[in-house]
Amino acid sequence: MSTILIACGGTGGHLAPGIAIAEVLMDQGHRCLLLVSRKTVDAALTKKYEHIEFIPITGQGISGGVVARLKALGSLVFGFFACWKTIRREAPESVLLFGGFLSAAAGMAARVCGVPVALHEANGVPGKATRYLAPNADRIYLPEGLSLKGIDPSKVCYPGYPVRREIVPRSKPEARRSLDLVVDGKLLVVIGGSQGARALNDWAEENFESLAESGISIYCVSGLKQAKTVKRFHKNRAGEMYQFTRVPFSERMAEVLSAADLVLSRAGAGSIAELTVCRRPAILIPYPHASDDHQAANALSHARAGVARVLPQDQLAELDALVRALLDNEAELAAMYAALDTLNPMNAAEEIAADLLLLTERLAVLKNGGIDGA
Repeated sequence: MSTILIACGGTGGHLAPGIAIAEVLMDQGHRCLLLVSRKTVDAALTKKYEHIEFIPITGQGISGGVVARLKALGSLVFGFFACWKTIRREAPESVLLFGGFLSAAAGMAARVCGVPVALHEANGVPGKATRYLAPNADRIYLPEGLSLKGIDPSKVCYPGYPVRREIVPRSKPEARRSLDLVVDGKLLVVIGGSQGARALNDWAEENFESLAESGISIYCVSGLKQAKTVKRFHKNRAGEMYQFTRVPFSERMAEVLSAADLVLSRAGAGSIAELTVCRRPAILIPYPHASDDHQAANALSHARAGVARVLPQDQLAELDALVRALLDNEAELAAMYAALDTLNPMNAAEEIAADLLLLTERLAVLKNGGIDGA
């Protein structure tokens, strides 16, 4: 059986799909080693997957001023040698990259060691690592409709975003019971991606009582920077009790999403994929400082499918009215649910795992001077 090295740390949007594919490959008897960052978010997300081998690598993305960029370049060199040592020691048959600084280091090390490289890009705008690594990749997995200039089309596949196996829709009552939510009215779930979103967290805190007057409770996954769990209650003028819950992190995102009547979210590819699988309408607030503004492209694509509204962060003053309008408009919500039912997310994890194994086998045959009959 094969050994596959997967570089996927740094954010939940990189790490979660790596875990999804690793579980498929491991079910088939293959060994998977996942390169992750030393960030708190990686430690939190990997904790429940004790059956998977994770290798933490030090590093940081290239951004900020001159000093920050020099530090990042230094960490890239350090990461390259750490990845090179890992590849030499573990002898993987192939390396799968999910973007970010870990992918840059692992991709360069794999090429030096002569190991086949596959690259997955989740966003509607390719990131720096993807643009840098794509010319030398043996396989590139892209979102539908995205192309890369100068890349041989025969190297490209369009499988979609791999979602972890535990992300499956639950019934709304079951999901709410599992989260200990006693909610009689509507529930707005607020998520800012794996690292949280301060603007969304603050908005939820400040507007809870106002929304409670309209029969709306809030469940907010704030991100690990706000480490305390908070519960508040508000009795509205009709004497009805509504609840505000804030948790820093959740290992049960399927239940969190399934509990919602409406989700307020950033527009990372992972968040959108999980919203699609759990069939939940959303208001998307793209992170305005995302590299190449890729979240705006993700959000626009999702909204075009008729399953979300998009609001720029500089228009948060309009969000309260938009939330109320959507939750009061049963016809529009029904149309969003109907549109979600037409989206049939393929099992991208299984498709990518199967393709990666075939690619690895074919390249091994060619390397050994054999005849590839595929």
